[in-house]
Amino acid sequence: MKKVSVILTTYNSENQLQEVINSINNQEGKGKLFEIELLVIDDCSKDNTKSILLDNKVNFQITNKNTGGPNHGRNLALKQSTGDFICIADHDDIWFSDRIKSLLQVSHLAPIITSGYILSDSSSSKETSRVSKPIDENGYLIYEKNETFLSKLTKSKIGQQTYLGSIMFSAKLKHILFEEEFGMIDFDWVLKLFHNQVSVEVCSALYLRKVEGANLSLNEQYRINDYHYSLKTIMKYNEKYSNSVKRSEKRINGSMGRYYYLVGEMKFARKYFLKSGVNLITILYLITTFVGHKFVRKHFNIFG
Repeated sequence: MKKVSVILTTYNSENQLQEVINSINNQEGKGKLFEIELLVIDDCSKDNTKSILLDNKVNFQITNKNTGGPNHGRNLALKQSTGDFICIADHDDIWFSDRIKSLLQVSHLAPIITSGYILSDSSSSKETSRVSKPIDENGYLIYEKNETFLSKLTKSKIGQQTYLGSIMFSAKLKHILFEEEFGMIDFDWVLKLFHNQVSVEVCSALYLRKVEGANLSLNEQYRINDYHYSLKTIMKYNEKYSNSVKRSEKRINGSMGRYYYLVGEMKFARKYFLKSGVNLITILYLITTFVGHKFVRKHFNIFG
């Protein structure tokens, strides 16, 4: 019987932690097709998170001090995990009951398996399906060696679903750790995980990812940290993948420009758009930073 280690990091998670734990523990096939090792690392929560974990008799530990992000806890749990496969869950991910079973069914095809998901925005009550289309009745897609790596390196919007909560990976890759300089960035981890690997994607939504309109991606300091760390990360691959790195650098600057455009800081938006390369969309963004940006921000999805 296969063992799946599930790493769950928590911080002030009392509002939906019970639902998250239930969704992990109530997986179809648990105890028959596979066993679950749930490892929880709490980052010094100040609410009732600890009480909920105790009530559920969950194996958990608390960090020595608040680290400001989930990555330190993820690394602790990775080193402790004993499963054949590993999943990483956030404290706002609600798993559908067939998630582990569906991923394990194709785990013989590649060391990395991902799936689609449903994005649920509580601020707007809007749900969006993020699921790739299969090419046949098998219901999955196989990505050749480095196919997904290069897609993520170049910040492409197409290709495999690789949001962190979507991924199950072989324990043979557990030595790949998360950055702890900022403690919350996973772009470099995804690149290291998929580098030189074949992967497979189940073309179904297997969990619900809950977000709020004012989530971390709109935090300026997070965006600045992510910008600088992403640029530093891609340069590690410059010697072998120089053309991809050049495209990535432009797209990273474009993303930063769109962030400042979205929050109404047009001076900074122009600065980063000018670094992102010349194309029709960028030119339109640049023009509307002077006039028309309020209309664009109201009626268009800036990060779409």
